[in-house]
Order: sequence, then C-alpha cells, then structure tokens
Amino acid sequence: MSAQPQTVYITPQEYLTIEHEAEYKSEYFDGEMFAMSGASPKHNQIVTNIVGEMYSQFKKRPCRVYSNDMRVKVSPTGLYTYPDIVALCDKPRFDDEQKDTLLNPTVIIEVLSDSTANYDRGTKFKHYRTLESLKEYILIAQDECHIEHYIRQINNQWVLSETSNLSETIDLPSIDCHLTLTDVYDKVEFVK
Repeated sequence: MSAQPQTVYITPQEYLTIEHEAEYKSEYFDGEMFAMSGASPKHNQIVTNIVGEMYSQFKKRPCRVYSNDMRVKVSPTGLYTYPDIVALCDKPRFDDEQKDTLLNPTVIIEVLSDSTANYDRGTKFKHYRTLESLKEYILIAQDECHIEHYIRQINNQWVLSETSNLSETIDLPSIDCHLTLTDVYDKVEFVK
C-alpha cells in the first residue's frame, strides 16, 4: 500500500505571514497556497501601458490604479489573488494595517496567457463577481489584439463586449476612463 500525499492546509493569517516574507507571490484559496509564475515581456508591456494611461487620466481625481503587486481579497469566497491591474475611484479599503490587501476594487484587468486564460475567464471571474464593488472586468490577450470587457448591470447581470480592432477605444464608465487599443498594445509585437 502506498502512502497518499497529504495536503497541509493553512489559515489566511498563516498565508499572509508567509506571503509578507516570501520572495515570490502566491495566491491563496481554501487553505492552500498557489505559486504564481513570472510574466512575459508582452504581458509586462501591456500592464505598463495601461497603468500609464490610467495614471494620466486619474491626475487631480480621487481615483487610483495599482499594478500586479496589490493583493485583492475576495471576502465572500476567501480568495486572495494578485490581479494584473486594479482601479477604483472610491476610498481604498484594506484588509489590515499593512495596506497591501485591497477589499474594494471597481475595475479588475487581467492579461491572459495560455496557462491562465481558462482560469481568468471561469473560476477566477466567478470569485470576482461576488465582490459588490466590482463593476468592470477586462481580459486582454497578449498574443493577438483582442479585449473582452464585462460590465455589471443594475440587475447584477454581466454584459460582454469584445473588440479586436486597434482603432477602437474601450470606455470604462465606472471610473470615467478610456483606453485606446493602440495605447494598450503600444510596443507589443504580434508573431504572425
């Protein structure tokens, strides 16, 4: 008889203690930590482009944009995760005195990779939808020009719009921000 590997479950507090000391980031859900892999140059360029555009539009406004080092706690489900980009115009609410775990994102943006696309569209979005503060969710392809934009409606339904046209602009009404696809994909080369 062979021994079955046993999973060691940890509490959210244990996770946060480990995470504060760790050299790499991990997500947490249901007692388990999941190491995150590094991002590609295209992924990093897209994140940089969007953060720069949002930052310039947020000047002299109460809005904030955070890149992939701001952890988000999805309180209703217990998921701790690091979205690629988080934006909000409300006062940020944090989980503790460390102020490194945001509770109230308005917009979450994820840049898709082959290894994360299904998770970002499915299970992760299911978690995110439980956040009352979340009004918009954007998924951005990095290997082609393609953006999926979900907007929460008054009846709590989510409406999807998609574009693959570099001449288009994505409007983010919940934070009064606009992203042109040419800016999102600036300096990103697609292999044909």
